[in-house]
Amino acid sequence: MKRIITNFAAVCCLVAAGPLVAGQGVESGSVRFAQVAALEGPAGALGTGVRQGILAAFAEANSAGGVHGRQIELDSMDDGYEPDRSATLVREVIAGDGHLGLIGAVGTPTALATQPLATEANIPYIGPFTGAGFLRDSALKNVLNVRATYGNETEAWIAHLVDEMGMDNIAILYQDDGFGRVGLSGVEAALEKRGMTLSAKGTYTRNTLAVKSALLELRKAKPDAVVMVGAYKPIAEFIRLSKKMKFEPTFVNISFVGSRALADDLGEDGQGVIISQVVPFPWDTTVPVVAEYQAALESSEPGAEPGFVSLEGYLIGRVAIAALEAAGPSLDRTKYLAALSGLGNFDMGGLTFSYGPDDNQGLDTVFLTTMDGQGGFATVGGAMKAGG
Repeated sequence: MKRIITNFAAVCCLVAAGPLVAGQGVESGSVRFAQVAALEGPAGALGTGVRQGILAAFAEANSAGGVHGRQIELDSMDDGYEPDRSATLVREVIAGDGHLGLIGAVGTPTALATQPLATEANIPYIGPFTGAGFLRDSALKNVLNVRATYGNETEAWIAHLVDEMGMDNIAILYQDDGFGRVGLSGVEAALEKRGMTLSAKGTYTRNTLAVKSALLELRKAKPDAVVMVGAYKPIAEFIRLSKKMKFEPTFVNISFVGSRALADDLGEDGQGVIISQVVPFPWDTTVPVVAEYQAALESSEPGAEPGFVSLEGYLIGRVAIAALEAAGPSLDRTKYLAALSGLGNFDMGGLTFSYGPDDNQGLDTVFLTTMDGQGGFATVGGAMKAGG
């Protein structure tokens, strides 16, 4: 059901293989998708988590006979969270014509490099793990998003910190690229609505842990909170160093950080860190789709621990499957794109997705969680606790 491809040479072999792949990834008994995402490096847990969830959804469908008699397969390729590498891999996928669509990409800078390629080739681009606004452009008829935007998340941060907690000194740490700047813009907009500005800004370079200079700069402002737009490795490094220096404002992170990876990396230093989330609480089995996710994950990968990233991957997989079902048995890319565009409003086990002619984003909800320093999570306010 799955193949992992982690380097350019392997992709070239796949493209050159000819009989090993069918046109557009469709055969009488199978259909194939490609994932180009970070599987290794500082953002690797994000790509592997999304992949884990997609595979759980695909395995669930395959165990029930597939979709219209076809087993669903996934090829995952590591782009290292580097835009140039991601673009090269996506070009190879497009040239090979062996996949129905791209699914589960990870990151804003990589999406900036690959979405235009997919759109030009008119190949589906499903469930990118990013809240970047440019992917919500209604003109992008091949793009289908699952999650809320970073703008939704940053507004939720400021509403909590300022409106609810009464804080008036907010600083930011962000990754110095398109992803980080999207988050920065969202925070600035949310503060501007309230007649406020950031007290300090700090940056770090993507795929590095070089955060100390930013820490020293931000500490000067003595902020009540530091909001953070980055991947889990550098964010964990920043929080650890901060605590060693007795600099302990409220730390608030964007969903892209990867909650489980950050909790595992920080250990006890993670206590009280806030993370915004864009999918349901992965341990709340009163939501039917969460119970289905947990069962599918255990069946696909016994002993795997539920988490926000793999739940998002599962939802991405389920949305892709819903479009396969709608496309009918005589499948090709044109019919699949039409099915994606026509999903409309539907319920997935207690979770309502809403798509329309000018709306390619299925979910809008954002909520806040805190880490307990022991690997567990709770919703802000303590309504739900689990995950340790």
